[in-house]
Amino acid sequence: MAHILIVDDSPTEVHVYQGYLEKNGHQVSVATSGEEGVEKAKQGLPDLILMDVVMPGMNGFQATRSLSKDDTTKDIPIIIITTKDQETDKVWGMRQGAKDYIVKPAKESELIERVNSVLGS
Repeated sequence: MAHILIVDDSPTEVHVYQGYLEKNGHQVSVATSGEEGVEKAKQGLPDLILMDVVMPGMNGFQATRSLSKDDTTKDIPIIIITTKDQETDKVWGMRQGAKDYIVKPAKESELIERVNSVLGS
């Protein structure tokens, strides 16, 4: 069982993905902004972060870059999960330090497969 931090400002998306993850045995924490996500990642040191991109204030690309460059959080894998489906978005997300990139809406099987792959389980 892994501790996964979901960073997403959509209550609906959080509810759906939290349900998928908990059903598959993971412990879930939630942050509703990029700033809160960075703070919670530093405090809780989750095993993995699911990061939305489009959020008010600090967006997911900025939060991913911040976490990837911080000595405390640089080893936490980040999967970007977003509606931004352009190849340039994916390339940019990976350049910021993400380990994977999923376009919403993600099916349960795809999400769990990608999470397990990044976690190495």
